[in-house]
Amino acid sequence: MSLLRQPLLLLARSGGVKKVVETMPVSAGIVRSYVPGETTTDAVRAAGELVADGLHVTLDHLGEDTSDRGDAERTVEAYLDALTALGHAGLTHGAEVSVKLSAVGQYVGESGEQLALENARRICRAARNQGTTVTLDMEDHTTTDSTLGILRELRQDFPETGAVLQSYLRRTEEDCHQLAYEGSRVRLCKGAYAEPASVAFEERLEVDKSYVRCLKVLMSGQGYPMVASHDPRMVAIAGTLAARNGREPGSYEYQMLYGIRPEEQRRLAESGETVRVYVPYGSEWYGYLMRRLAERPQNLSFFLTSLISKK
Repeated sequence: MSLLRQPLLLLARSGGVKKVVETMPVSAGIVRSYVPGETTTDAVRAAGELVADGLHVTLDHLGEDTSDRGDAERTVEAYLDALTALGHAGLTHGAEVSVKLSAVGQYVGESGEQLALENARRICRAARNQGTTVTLDMEDHTTTDSTLGILRELRQDFPETGAVLQSYLRRTEEDCHQLAYEGSRVRLCKGAYAEPASVAFEERLEVDKSYVRCLKVLMSGQGYPMVASHDPRMVAIAGTLAARNGREPGSYEYQMLYGIRPEEQRRLAESGETVRVYVPYGSEWYGYLMRRLAERPQNLSFFLTSLISKK
């Protein structure tokens, strides 16, 4: 892993740095590269542009680690607003939403899991009413069991709810086996949180090997794999595994982040593949930005230039 990765991930949770960085306008170059704006209007505009280019979208209202019931409710309302706006714009055939359970109540006291489940149900119901779906984002390893438990509950009424698994966790290959059943949508990513070696692979090669093992499980299973990677090697391997398992385009999809490899996103879509772009929006963009910088430390110089030049 890059020597900068761990420090950047630790900065993602630094309150002092956050106070300084959050005074930067969201229009600052490095922020705008990854976040199209703070409002529902910004998010729907970006979704419309991507869908018009033949891409699919998942919207993520940024925020996590909520410990206040009122904040959780405001996050739910933001998702309900976004889903209504997507419906009015005629975009729900190509756009869904991604939800972090920690943003909708998972950490709110002893009843946090139940609150998160109830709030996620509200979002899933609104998504179904608009003709689209929800995917539950995965966070650090301490939430994995809770998130998968809530997923199981949600899928009883909303079996279309998507899951996310992270290949840097040592447990993930087994989780893939458990979730590779018919109708199950699973996004496989590498992972972007600072984790202890006891639960996560630390070397990039080991994370990549795990990703390939997990891809093999998902592509040979009965579910719908969502290949979340910008790595050309992983994209190529996914295509090979799809062909080897007799999968037609549309029985799996590629996913990439907003602002990263847009030309490749369009190339894949033009070749007949389903490509979904993860579009984050909202005022709580700091942690998301730092994780993106950790994944691509070459962007750090641009970020520091923006920070230093701030008046």
